[in-house]
Amino acid sequence: MSRSTFTILLGGALSLTDRLAHQLAASRFIAADGGMRHARLLGIVPDVWVGDFDSTEEALLADYASVPREPYPAAKAATDGEIAVEAALSRGADRLIFAGALGGTRSDHAFMHLLHAVALAERGLSVLMTSGEEEAYPLLAGSLDLDLPKGCLFSVLGLTELTGLSIVNARYPLDDFTLPFGSSRTVSNVAEGPLRFTLQSGRAIVLARPYDLSGA
Repeated sequence: MSRSTFTILLGGALSLTDRLAHQLAASRFIAADGGMRHARLLGIVPDVWVGDFDSTEEALLADYASVPREPYPAAKAATDGEIAVEAALSRGADRLIFAGALGGTRSDHAFMHLLHAVALAERGLSVLMTSGEEEAYPLLAGSLDLDLPKGCLFSVLGLTELTGLSIVNARYPLDDFTLPFGSSRTVSNVAEGPLRFTLQSGRAIVLARPYDLSGA
């Protein structure tokens, strides 16, 4: 079954890599406030532009004046990124890519994006968060397959205790492992090719650096 993919443009760092360009193929786009600055880098025009526009420069507003806007007051109960997600879901999205979701000057926003990604995955959505150089994927009970380059670094960051964690095709594989909450055991592993994760219970984020082959 084909998926309806929407990319949410957020305000964090973004590099246009070959891998990112491939991931964004056939996607539709929604800009969240200052995330519109990535539209020129990607060579796209979003379907809609949402937010309170408190972090958007006047020049950007002028350059993309033709893009429909859905403005919200600054005193709102959700981030611009969360509002953009709801706009995507209302348009039929079942796969979400957050471009510019990692790094940046607001650690609170970056961390909230990761938590939001896990919550969306629990609702059955496919979720990728990316800066182009770094990628994050929610890991929940079940299995997750990731096509990562041989030799690239990745980590599993447990948001809870993880039980029944297995990692196949990694330099440091695991089989039915229990990872205590707060443990660094699963930080800085190395892919030996496409990876498979299985998990019995818990919530986690797989953070990968496809272009970082320092562990090769």
